[in-house]
Amino acid sequence: MSETLDLLLHDCALPDGTRADIGCRDGRIIVMGPAGAGGPPGHARAARVIDVGGRLVTAGLVDAHIHLDKALLSSRGPSLEGSPAEGSLAEAIRVTGAAKRGFTVDDIRARARAVLDLAVRSGTTAMRSHVEVDPIVGLKGLEALRPLREEYAPALELQLCAFAQEGILQAPGTEALLAQALREGADLVGGCPYNDTDPRAHVDTIFRLAREFGVDADFHADFFDEPEHLHVRYICEQTVRLGWEGRVAVGHLTELAALAPAEQDVVIAELRAARVGVIVLPATDLYLMGRRDERNPRRGLAPVKRLLAAGVPVAGATNNVRNAFTPVGNADLALMGVLIVVGAHMGARAELGQALAMVTTEPARILRLEGHGLALGNRADLVVWDAVGVDEAVGALAPRVYVIKSGRVTVEHRPTVAEPWRGLDRPAPRSLS
Repeated sequence: MSETLDLLLHDCALPDGTRADIGCRDGRIIVMGPAGAGGPPGHARAARVIDVGGRLVTAGLVDAHIHLDKALLSSRGPSLEGSPAEGSLAEAIRVTGAAKRGFTVDDIRARARAVLDLAVRSGTTAMRSHVEVDPIVGLKGLEALRPLREEYAPALELQLCAFAQEGILQAPGTEALLAQALREGADLVGGCPYNDTDPRAHVDTIFRLAREFGVDADFHADFFDEPEHLHVRYICEQTVRLGWEGRVAVGHLTELAALAPAEQDVVIAELRAARVGVIVLPATDLYLMGRRDERNPRRGLAPVKRLLAAGVPVAGATNNVRNAFTPVGNADLALMGVLIVVGAHMGARAELGQALAMVTTEPARILRLEGHGLALGNRADLVVWDAVGVDEAVGALAPRVYVIKSGRVTVEHRPTVAEPWRGLDRPAPRSLS
């Protein structure tokens, strides 16, 4: 090789079980071949060589749906967030809406930065954050997060979605604020038709803005136990009518799981025809759904396996981190992989691979990230796991060793563990008398 690589990863275990060397230059993967015996191949000169030692290497993690602006509110207590007594979606919307009245730009930015740090350290190299835009909070969220997009660019690509959580028709002035947010740098527009007085008019407004500004659309849709809304069908219809195929995502979609299989297949066919991506949010969906079920409570997840089998792009994402919607979380997408495996019954070897894809390559498809994945010419956004295969990475929530963005190492984990107990004298056994 006549030109020097920026980075060479030697002896990588790939998700398909093969071993390879991966060479990066100018932010791209330009070498991907069998691992050289005994060390890095002699023809590959590199500014830095990392002997991965047979550890698993995957594409970077992609968080397709998170709310940075309302993360980390749980510790503030009832005075600022409200005391979640019901644990319902309506309550979460209500108490978080009350908390938003006290948000400042500095407050939002500080909480978002803390979550971004956690995400980057765990291997997330791209993210879409919803940013609430409404008469309550105005454009404070966008003002807070927009500088972070540039600040974190060396480690993470951040998309900002101007999002109408509080509705549009029932919150006059929101449509104008969404348009202003798009003029001021939001990357796309998002809606929440189930939280408005006229869901179809809400969807129409989001599509009107998407077309006016030439951006993608992302909806929170059908987040209930029973199939009493199914707004996704109108979203799919409008996607096709307006020629927005491949540019629309829907999050949650828990109602779909409550339909009979034949009815599910009808909706799934519409999703596939419209090329609408589905984003399941297992930490939130498992927490909030099925709460009124006194016997055999439902899992509250969209039918992941049926969607995947039909060829619909499906991602798993974080959604919320420690607030009224989701009281747990650390912005590690690997945890969402675990919850998907458990919640969607995806424990077979091939299904573990699908769960991993749902936090790496599948969300990249939905976010339309060009060239994301382990292939020549693709962007060198990579994660080295402390694992030898997919089953260990997903099943054991394996630590990350290196995170690489655009061919440059951005995070190195160097864990040390001391176990003094191993050298201690054995205590005398306790008497059972």
